[in-house]
Amino acid sequence: MDSKVAQLIDKGVKVLNPESLYVDDDVDLQRVSGKGVILYPEVRIMGKDTLILPDTTIGREAPVTLDNVFVGRGCSLNGGFFQKAVFVGNNSFGSGAHVRGGTILEDGANAAHTVGLKQTILFPFVTLGSLINFCDCLMTGGTSRKDHSEVGSSFIHFNYTPNQDKATPSMFGNVAKGVMLKDRPIFLGGQGGVVGPCRLAFGSITAAGTILRKDILEPNQLILGGAMKQMAIERKFGIYSNVKQIFTKNILYILELTSLMSWYLHIRAMFLDANFDGDEKNLNLSKELLYGMQITLKSAVDERINRLDDFVKKLFKSKELILYDNGGKITPLVKEHDFAINMWKEFKEVNGFLSAQNILDVVKGSKVEMPPDAFLRAVEDGIKEYGSDYVRVIQSLDEPTSDLGRSWLQSIELIFAKTLEQRE
Repeated sequence: MDSKVAQLIDKGVKVLNPESLYVDDDVDLQRVSGKGVILYPEVRIMGKDTLILPDTTIGREAPVTLDNVFVGRGCSLNGGFFQKAVFVGNNSFGSGAHVRGGTILEDGANAAHTVGLKQTILFPFVTLGSLINFCDCLMTGGTSRKDHSEVGSSFIHFNYTPNQDKATPSMFGNVAKGVMLKDRPIFLGGQGGVVGPCRLAFGSITAAGTILRKDILEPNQLILGGAMKQMAIERKFGIYSNVKQIFTKNILYILELTSLMSWYLHIRAMFLDANFDGDEKNLNLSKELLYGMQITLKSAVDERINRLDDFVKKLFKSKELILYDNGGKITPLVKEHDFAINMWKEFKEVNGFLSAQNILDVVKGSKVEMPPDAFLRAVEDGIKEYGSDYVRVIQSLDEPTSDLGRSWLQSIELIFAKTLEQRE
């Protein structure tokens, strides 16, 4: 028997077929709990960052590969490939999974079988059906496992364009309201899709088979859409339309993730001491899970910066083609190109949109870095009453207190959004 496998068994991990378990040399066994962890046959564990907390089941339905994955308490990862992702706790994922970097499933978020995620952030309770591709998006909404946002089976978030870019992140709900866990759920009907970048308000429902191509910012809407009428029109490759909309939506998405970074830094961190149960190792493991959430979210911001940068670089060629076709005339579309090119330069040089850490540094130098004292005290009181139950504590906040938190997060976004508003 492999020595690392033997050590896992000695510390209490239930390994159902030791000969089929592969543990890579760079795996730190101190980061794997021996309490209530079950590893089914054909599990592969790799990566120095891999973390497995108590009461976790791996591989119950099919073989599993874990590669630098942070797995919180009470998770069930039943089959598939998981890489550089975070499962905060009480998450379940069916077989056939393909989950890659920049993905965070918060408390109680779930997926059925054959689901692909990358650069995906799901807030508590969000549930995905089967046969889904849901990359490059964030989804919030719902108040419990019985009142949750859901994505129906065979749904696609279209995140790659004919011009070969991924400036396509979509936001379902938003961060400032979503973190309070009190807003209406969103339902995306099965065998449908969304063409990114797109934004959808809380309470929205898309009927089965609907392909959404436009923002719906009015809450509580039922959206119905059928197949497009068949036609063929001439298209010139490399030319972008709707440039201003695409650019603005990408900036807004980065701003939303910026406010979520602050939430993780200041609010999520308050729950670490509440997790302490007399075992210093368990507290350290909780710290490592929070660290995983923070570095994964930073990587998601860096991804969006890089994708937007690639998009803006393509605009120079697009502008050149438009000018050529119009004999050098400055058309409204050319002006949109100039808007995006000049704005991106300003966001990078003035607002520090070079990396997630640069953006955080700007926030730290602002007046709204820290949450309001009244909000912090209310969270502290909730922790004293409910302990480490993050969902229960946040949902226990009364509406005026929740509004304080929302306003704080929106103020973080406005540090940068003002630049955009002044140029609109």
